[in-house]
Amino acid sequence: MTDRVEGYAEALVSVARSEGELERVSDELFQLGQAVEGNDTLRTTLADRSIPASRRIGVVEDLLADKASPTTLNLVSMLIGAGRGTELPAIADEVTRLAAEDRGQAVAEVRSAVALSDEQQQRLAAALSKASGRNVTVQVIVDTDVMGGLVAQIGDSVYDGSVRTRLEKMKDALS
Repeated sequence: MTDRVEGYAEALVSVARSEGELERVSDELFQLGQAVEGNDTLRTTLADRSIPASRRIGVVEDLLADKASPTTLNLVSMLIGAGRGTELPAIADEVTRLAAEDRGQAVAEVRSAVALSDEQQQRLAAALSKASGRNVTVQVIVDTDVMGGLVAQIGDSVYDGSVRTRLEKMKDALS
């Protein structure tokens, strides 16, 4: 991670905190970062400096419309206007980490083949907190490459309970 990404993330956290919306802005930026990372056309459009900044900002405003807070919209518009569209996913990840740290928590990025209910997320957060020895907030990413089960990452630690990994372990044990 670059100093620039960290600097932008710290500034966004500071603004969101002063607006009393750190949790919401963090969640919305995380979702937007995942959308940008998972969509080549969107990522290319936001990074293309030959497209006027006003058009790139318009794309984001249309995408977020009534789904995001005005604070999030303004912060994302500022990032796009500053030419940081390519760094949006990294900045969003760092904002998520800093917001969790602000609450005394660590972030678990969880990849699942299906969306998890609130109850499942709470149980997962409790299990990951116990396993890692830290208070954990869960950010779920629906990833169809995960055939079943979950893959969770907290910092450098990976907890892989995916079906793919279990099948590989069985295959190795039978060999």
